[in-house]
Amino acid sequence: MMTATRAKEGKPATREVVLEAATRLIHLQGYQNTTLDDVLSASGVGKGNFYHYFRSKEDLGFAILDRVIEAFLSRGIDPCFADPDAGRVDQIRCFLGRVREALQARNCAGGCLFGNLAAELADVHEGFRARLAGLFARWNARLTEVLEEARARGEVTEACRPDAVAHFLVASLEGAMLLTKLTKDIAVMDRCVEEMNCYLTLYERRR
Repeated sequence: MMTATRAKEGKPATREVVLEAATRLIHLQGYQNTTLDDVLSASGVGKGNFYHYFRSKEDLGFAILDRVIEAFLSRGIDPCFADPDAGRVDQIRCFLGRVREALQARNCAGGCLFGNLAAELADVHEGFRARLAGLFARWNARLTEVLEEARARGEVTEACRPDAVAHFLVASLEGAMLLTKLTKDIAVMDRCVEEMNCYLTLYERRR
């Protein structure tokens, strides 16, 4: 019984080790440039154990996306919008700041994993394209919902079109992360976030 229990308890840990190692590699090297041998070497997991959890490299890639997408939504976006009484535009600014801080914590390396994979795979792998499109749609929908609440509460003017503004913010953030990754200069991200904040100010009602 003790042996069986330990084996059962060890399985999730082994799977997480593989996922974490593969996520780091793919974030920096890309999906196609990361081999299964790279993942096995970085994780210290044998091939037999790998295939116990994942049918293929593609299956691993899908599992990484599912994991990172849920983490991004639950720990990256939702905390900024948890307070029902806070100003909605201020909450969006909180989110922009969290993205900036996450990039600085990585010393500007890697950029956005979702943007990287979209650029690499959208034209060549339908499975990844569909999953990534779903993530961006959910991201856009969350910001749209927040902006609709802001308009309903009179925090922004009627000129604010929530869906259009949300799309602009998502696209701007992706571009800002790409340029910061390229330049390795957090000041680039700072300037972009500052401009996005100025853009939001255009729609805010004066108090």
